Amino acid sequence: MQISDRIIVALDVPTKAGAIALLDRLPQVSFWKVGLELFISAGPEILQELQHRHKRIFLDLKLHDIPNTMAGACRAVGRYGVDLLTVHATAGNEALAASLTAVAEGAAETGCAPPQLLAVTVLTSIDARMLALELNVPLELPEQALKLAMLAQEAGVTGIVCSPQEVAELRRVLTRDAVLVCPGVRPAWSVAADQRRVMTPAEALAAGADYLVVGRPITGAADPAVAFDRVCEECATVGSS
Repeated sequence: MQISDRIIVALDVPTKAGAIALLDRLPQVSFWKVGLELFISAGPEILQELQHRHKRIFLDLKLHDIPNTMAGACRAVGRYGVDLLTVHATAGNEALAASLTAVAEGAAETGCAPPQLLAVTVLTSIDARMLALELNVPLELPEQALKLAMLAQEAGVTGIVCSPQEVAELRRVLTRDAVLVCPGVRPAWSVAADQRRVMTPAEALAAGADYLVVGRPITGAADPAVAFDRVCEECATVGSS
């Protein structure tokens, strides 16, 4: 896999028109993330637009509800033909297992491959202080991420979303077929913004990430195409080693 195919660019804009403008400026990007804001605003039409352009799609909805509701939502997403879909690991074993079954059922209805289900461990906007004082979780942050990743794996979900700071330990502990996707990736020349647990793209790949999610450092740059190329160049030596 080429380095550029492992960089998922976050299409974090509020409208379909804004999304299309970014797609036009970044034709070299092969993998895009559609999050809650854009999906709620534009609906499945934005997925169809991406598929028309032969792009891979990470549908980042972070579903979290009772098992029956999560299963229903995943069954619906399975029909869309996207590549990746996020659910929260904190929904629990039953909900994760039901989601995994349902997303495959939905995909079978339309004859497409089911998306890789990704269990979100601890959001990259959460730091150790927030975890302990606001969420009242007694575990250290890396331990909580590992616990949730193991829970997901026990439910059959092999895809994991984690901070780059936890990826090395998860790579060491999880089974070899685990797919690790890392947001919170910030090149050294960009600002962290609201991400608290960050790492550079090269560092995250070296630690064991399969895919990196990069948003504002690319999409908010004066020249997004140049910024994307800079990220790819930064990662190239890791990918070829």
